[in-house]
Amino acid sequence: QVQLVESGGGLVQAGGSLRLSCAASGRTFRDYAVGWFRQAPGKEREFVAAIRWSESSTHYADSVKGRFTISRDTAKNTVYLQMGSLKPEDTAVYYCAATTIYAGDTSYYIREGTYDYWGQGTQVTVSS
Repeated sequence: QVQLVESGGGLVQAGGSLRLSCAASGRTFRDYAVGWFRQAPGKEREFVAAIRWSESSTHYADSVKGRFTISRDTAKNTVYLQMGSLKPEDTAVYYCAATTIYAGDTSYYIREGTYDYWGQGTQVTVSS
C-alpha cells in the first residue's frame, strides 16, 4: 500500500507559476509510475503528466507541454509538478496517482484505470 498526499496548490495570477508536490508514504516510489491528473468544475478528470520512477521517463498532455515539468526526488520520495505560464483554463483540482504497472511506452500512463492509488487532490486556481 502507498498513501499519496498532494500539496502546493493555491491561487495564482495568469502567467504565474506553482509547484505541486506528491509525497508517498508506506512504500517508496521506486517501482512505480506516478501521474498527475486534473479535474475542472463540470468536466471530466484529465491526464496532465506522468513519470516512470526507474528511468525518470516522462509523458505530457499536449495542453501543458512546454509549460509544465514533472520530476522526482528520490531522497524525498516525492514527485513534483512545476507549472509555469499558467492560464485560467488550468484551474482545477490536481490529483497525483501511482501504479506499479511498467509500460514501455509512457503514453500508456494517460489512462486513469492504470492507477491503483490516488491522492486527495489540491486546488489550483488561476485568475485572469
